[in-house]
Order: sequence, then structure tokens, then C-alpha cells
Amino acid sequence: MLNQNHLTQAVLANKILSQANLKKAKEEIKHDKISLEDYLIKKNLLTEQGLYEMMAHFLNLPFIDLKNAMIRKDVLMAIPEPIAQVHQIIAFEQTDKEVKIATTDPEDLQTFEFLEKKFGVKLNIHLTTPTTIRDVLKQYHKSLKAEFAELTKDDQKPEEAQGAELQQLAEDLPVIRIVDTLLEYAIFEKASDIHIEPTEADVVVRYRIDGVLRDVMNLPKNVQAGLVARIKILSNLKLDEHRLPQDGRFKIKNKEYEVSFRVSIIPVFDGEKIVMRLLQESSQILTLEQLGFQPSAFKVVKRNIDKPHGMLLVTGPTGSGKTTTLYSVLNVLNTPDVNICTVEDPIEYRMQRINQSQVNPRIGFTFANGLRSLLRQDPDIIMVGEIRDTETAEIAIHSAMTGHLVLSTLHTNDAVGTLPRLLDMGIAPFLVASTTNLIVAQRLVRKICVNCSSAYQLSKQNIEELAQELDLKSIIKTLEREKAVSANQNLETLTFYRGKGCRQCNNEGYRGRIGIYETFEITEEVSDLILKRASDTELKKAAIAQNMLTMLEDGFIKALKGVTTIEEILRAARE
Repeated sequence: MLNQNHLTQAVLANKILSQANLKKAKEEIKHDKISLEDYLIKKNLLTEQGLYEMMAHFLNLPFIDLKNAMIRKDVLMAIPEPIAQVHQIIAFEQTDKEVKIATTDPEDLQTFEFLEKKFGVKLNIHLTTPTTIRDVLKQYHKSLKAEFAELTKDDQKPEEAQGAELQQLAEDLPVIRIVDTLLEYAIFEKASDIHIEPTEADVVVRYRIDGVLRDVMNLPKNVQAGLVARIKILSNLKLDEHRLPQDGRFKIKNKEYEVSFRVSIIPVFDGEKIVMRLLQESSQILTLEQLGFQPSAFKVVKRNIDKPHGMLLVTGPTGSGKTTTLYSVLNVLNTPDVNICTVEDPIEYRMQRINQSQVNPRIGFTFANGLRSLLRQDPDIIMVGEIRDTETAEIAIHSAMTGHLVLSTLHTNDAVGTLPRLLDMGIAPFLVASTTNLIVAQRLVRKICVNCSSAYQLSKQNIEELAQELDLKSIIKTLEREKAVSANQNLETLTFYRGKGCRQCNNEGYRGRIGIYETFEITEEVSDLILKRASDTELKKAAIAQNMLTMLEDGFIKALKGVTTIEEILRAARE
């Protein structure tokens, strides 16, 4: 971390902030418990690279960007990985006379002294960014292919192992290393799921990264039994049960991350298939601003969060980020003067001062039973992981009627379709109309990799193909209303973006994901339509009449801003 006094002096010297603004900034920093560099980046006063370049100039140190550099392995390994991670320091070049070091803390004199003694030569200190350090740290890990080639070249026991042999297989060092490496790489690649799939000839390992499954490795068939046994032991499952599905979980925790793995094992034709869902417990909950709502939609969400009672529903397919949105809303509502209770399956994020309980159908603790119990806990705000049946829907709606703010999720294709779904569950129209405040529908789209983003314009053929799928005139009209484009512009003159593919994004052109949303506010006009059991078409017309942005329109605005691509929007809209 940078010396805050030096950073303050540099900020004033470079006229980034005036004395008066700096004083205000320090009050905000104290309140939000963040550092000055986080504040400057958050307020878009400086980019991360710009900030560290400014500090390098201020401290009279060279600045180095190692983002795309391949460092010689012997040089990199000269500083052990634990020291590199803890002290944010990298060796990137070495000669007989000096070792060049990149660091984010140029005043870590104790570590520099230790390294000078270790190397026996002078250190040449360079300043770099935390992002660069994180990227270079990945180079400590050999390629997955090389790692497994080494691990599986030894003699392995056959796959047909039973009882005590399975226990022994699971404790074999090569098997432990294979599993540890698989889990470690999944964490470093920011995978959301690991699939381990047996085939007749081998074992296929796939990661789901940014919502898309990718082949990672094919392992020899003879490691299958040990691999499954090891994961069963970690998850506290029955080793000798091969005919029935099993579910479990385990956790990996160190200074860098805390990740829970939710494990599902199911018998298939060639053995047992394993799927592990990664839940980043140490990750920060996103703010509403970070989720990616457009300004008009953000106002609608904020207005309805502030209501004292009623129901806020988030809808979309599995894996569309519904739970993340609900947690972000809870984060806004989480103040000392309210009692917030949740019933979830599973608990994906731990939140301070929120009473979270997890359903367990085996012992009869369902969403409906859990919700009934929560109502006896004097709650102000209730979050139900999912409304799956009529019983849960009825209890949630009656809770919203009796002065509680209820948050939940449903599986429907769009925001408007949620209302007929509730009516189909047998809920009376007057209950739906009087309790529902807001419905948010969402999908996740991949973000363009910032390192290889390039601009382009649509050809006539592209526009003709789009016109077959979309109402382009309506979309352009909405973009004008939202001030995303100027009046009378057409698609041929607009600039869109795509990623070329680079080392940073695995040549995919995408890195990370963001939501596209539609926010359907239940106004008096919409309530009247619900009471009349209006069709989807009539409800959709009412939503558009009150300027609801559809997910496609929200996606197009993000595409124009260079956040995502048209291809991604179309893919997500088809889900």
C-alpha cells in the first residue's frame, strides 16, 4: 500500500484535488473506511495506472508495466510465491550486478533488505500497479497441461477399486496434487463451476468461465477412481456409494481467498460425474451502481427499495445473477434499525448483521416452512431464495401485506411474465396487484476484454440480419430517449466494439460479466390490468408506455458504450 502522506503530497502537487476538496475527500474516506488511492480511482480522478505513474514520478522511481511480459522462470522463482503475494513484490530481471524488482510499496525497506541479503546484489526498485502484480503472480503456476503430464506419468492404480482401496487411492500424493491443482486453477481462472466427466476412454475436465463451459484437460482413465474418492472425502460423502446421487460441500481458505465448493455427484454410464460450484465467500458484495443499471432504471429500483413493505422480485434463468442482485439490495437495506432474515438454498454470501438460514428438505425445512418460522422472528425485511410453489408464494405475499418488505426470485423469461406466473400459481389477482412493487428481469452478458477491445461499424448485411430478429426502429427510438445516441442517427453510423482476443482473456475477447436488466414497476395502471387478468401483451404495452427498458435495449446501450457486444446481447436474450 502506498504511503498516504506521500500520496496526499503528490495529489496536491499535481493539482488532482485542491486543499478544500482534499479535506472533503478525507472525511468521505474516513466514513467509507477506504484508502485515498481507492477514493481517487472510485471517483474517476485517476486510473490505477495513472495513479501509480504519478507516484513513481513523485518518488523519482521508474514505473514498469508487466501486464504482457513473460518473466524468465528462474528469475520469477527467485522470490518465493508466499513472499511475492504477501509483500506484493516481483523479480522480473536479473544480472550479475542487480535484480530488478516491481512492487506496489516502495517503502517496504525490511523486505528489500532481506532480498538484498538473499541475492547478494543491489535491488533496482520499480513501481507497478496491484493489477500487474496479480497478473504476474499467475505465472508462478505452471500450465495445467504440464502440471498434469508430470502428475499422471507415474504408475496409477486401476479404476476398479473398492472399500479400503478407495481410501488409499484418495490419500495417494499424486491424486491429492491433481485435485489441489484442479481447484487452484479454477480459483485463479475465476471459474464458477468445475465439471469432471468420465467417458469410456478418459476423464474430461471443464470449467465454466464467464458463463461458458471450456475444456481444460483430459485425464487418463486410471485416475478416475482416486479423483472421485478424493473429492468424496473432502465433501464428507460415502466412499462406497456409486449408484445414488450425493451432495456435499467443503471450503478452501487462505490469506488470498476463501472459497466454498458445493459438490454434486451423480452416476452416469461411464462412472460418476462431479460438478462443483465455486462460491467466493471472501468476495465483496456489489453495490447497486456496480451492477450496471441504466440511470432511469436505477431510479426506479432505488424508489422501490425505499418502500416500507411490499414485494420485490428478481427473475431470470439459473445462473443469471439473481441472488447477487438481491444481496446488493440487502446491502443497501442493512442498517442497525431493521431486522433482516433470509431463507436460502444455499447461502452464497455471508452478510454481517443479517440472519441467514439454509433450507434442508431432508428434514422438512423447506422455503415455506422456513418462511413461516421467520415471521415469528419479528422481521422487517425478509429474503426468500426462490418462490418455487404456491405455498411459498402465498406466505410471501401475505407477509408483504402485513407490513414486511419481501425480496425473492422466480424463474420466468422476462419481467412481465412474472405476473401471469403468480396468477397461475393460484394467487388472487388483488393480492398480486396490491403487494408487488417491482419486478427486475436479468441476464448476464460477457464484458469485452479491455486489453484487446477494438471499434467497428455494422455493415448493411449485419443490419439486415439484425432486422430479421429485432425491431430496430423501436430500439433506436429508445436509445434516443435514453440519450445513448443523438437524434436522427442510424445504425450504420454508430460505433460498436468487440475484443480481438489476447493473452489476458485466453483469446476469447471477453473478460468478466455484467447484467442486462428490465425493471417493471407496478404502477396503478398496471395494478388495474392485473385485477382484470390482462394478457402478457397488454401488460407489455403498459410496461413500454411507462418507459421500461427491455433487456435488449439495455444491452444495446451497453454495446454502444463498449461494455459488451451485440452477439452477447442476442445470445443472452435467447436464454
